[in-house]
Amino acid sequence: MALDVTLITGRTIYQGEAIETGKDLELYTKAAGICEFDPSDMAKLGVNENDTVRVSTERGAVSVRAVKSRQYPHEAIVFIPMGPWANYLTGHDTNSTGMPSFKGIPAKVEAARGEKVLGARELMRTLYAEQLKVKNARP
Repeated sequence: MALDVTLITGRTIYQGEAIETGKDLELYTKAAGICEFDPSDMAKLGVNENDTVRVSTERGAVSVRAVKSRQYPHEAIVFIPMGPWANYLTGHDTNSTGMPSFKGIPAKVEAARGEKVLGARELMRTLYAEQLKVKNARP
């Protein structure tokens, strides 16, 4: 089952602290490789805190850890802290503003049991390799 949601991204104190210690550390993945949910949406998906979920937008999909939001209720709105997980989902189109949209992004979320939340370095390598395949496959 997939849940239609609106994705918003932004900075958090935890993500900011983790950036200062190093993006290739587990602390950064724990701070930014997450998706905050309204508890009722977690129940609809049948996921608990720290379960892996797959968040998809028209740009692509990433696996992140599910976390109960401290700021609810906000059904059908999920939050991912700024970082490679969120940035991959937001895309690059700026709509002539010079800045891509980091808020109000249509997305789908589904349970992804058995999938691993990749660390920042591994995620970037994987996404870069996928992009190269797509770029090289174009006529």
